[in-house]
Amino acid sequence: MSGPNGMLYGGDEIGALVFDPGHHSLRVGYAQEDTPKADIPAVIGVGPATHIPDAEEKVPDGNITQTATKKDELRYYIDVTELHVPRPGMEVQTYMKDGQIDNWDLFEKMLDYCYSKVIRSPSEHHPALFTEAVWTTRPAREKLAELLFEKYQAPAFFLVKNAVLAAFANGKSTALVVDAGASQTSAVPVIDGYALVSAAVRSQIGGDHLVNQAKTMLNNMHIQMLPIYSIQSKEVIRERERARYTLKTLPAGLTQSWQQYMLKRQYEDFVHCVAQVSETAYDDRTAASVPGLHYEFPGGYHQDFGPERFKLTECLFEQSLGAPHLVCAAAGACDADARAALWGAVVACGGGACAAGWPERLAKELAGRAPSAHRLKTHAPPAHNERRFAAWIGGSILASIGSFQQMWISSQEYDEGGKGQLERKCP
Repeated sequence: MSGPNGMLYGGDEIGALVFDPGHHSLRVGYAQEDTPKADIPAVIGVGPATHIPDAEEKVPDGNITQTATKKDELRYYIDVTELHVPRPGMEVQTYMKDGQIDNWDLFEKMLDYCYSKVIRSPSEHHPALFTEAVWTTRPAREKLAELLFEKYQAPAFFLVKNAVLAAFANGKSTALVVDAGASQTSAVPVIDGYALVSAAVRSQIGGDHLVNQAKTMLNNMHIQMLPIYSIQSKEVIRERERARYTLKTLPAGLTQSWQQYMLKRQYEDFVHCVAQVSETAYDDRTAASVPGLHYEFPGGYHQDFGPERFKLTECLFEQSLGAPHLVCAAAGACDADARAALWGAVVACGGGACAAGWPERLAKELAGRAPSAHRLKTHAPPAHNERRFAAWIGGSILASIGSFQQMWISSQEYDEGGKGQLERKCP
């Protein structure tokens, strides 16, 4: 099958792109590569266009989607370098809801940015493989195909469940994939490369829940978390001494949504640096015997965190909502014949699985719950990036396999068969 511009899909040089949209960020890059080219926050700053360039005026090559032409039009700020600048009137909005794309206008702005600033190549030159959540609705899938073919003129398109790709990234075609994401944790059985949607289970406990727990914990300890953008300078102080800092003079009119977003990033950093999962259920004496971890807050206050960093992560292993319970529920919903293979390949992925001690705790909890007739084996890549980007890496592998090239939905097939091709070729 060859494309409209002479590219041969049967060969290797097709330059396929892999997009992995998630609640926390969107990963994008070329197939055949080990890691995504960019990992972009899944939020967009929307603010009034403060300065509109004239037609003759040279526009600097920034990370801004230049769409503003009239005084009342909006400008969109994408990616960390633009998003983290304090701007009056800039609201922070996300295009994701419940693990799937919800605001299509904002998502289009994100795709514009990906093609023009990350890939820096016209969209009509690259087949696009997208990952999707297991529970993505049919209208959302069709809308995505329509967008890629009709607006971006993609030569070919394909849609795969992210659990299937995470299994591929770990070298499995049959696996029980536990995905610890930002907004939720899910367990999805994958059998011979197909996700069993009917047996997939999820809970609302994810990375964001952990951030809220950290917020409550620090408030109870009377530790003030200041966003880094508000600090002008700080003094060196002793441990647990009251912070001495000077605040910046910030522009008036900073929106609540932007300030909350920036503060959340700070709590995420705290969780990333301090939180640790204990090997067994939380126990004061065991946790107290582990050396503490030092953390310095943006205002200069610093201290060691001991048992509280283990207590913080216990919510991830709650009886009825934690990952071990989800695994048991997902395996139990499958046919008895498939269970032995699933218990023998439990794959952990997602940003939450990067927390220190998380895979080990999952393995230990499952060892006590797995049926004695089945041999339990859990897999979690040692490198954090491989866990975090598992679905993207699986997409990168899949889109570069020679035998996959005949599976793309080409623009010609889409023109002839319309959205029906999606159900036929991308189950």
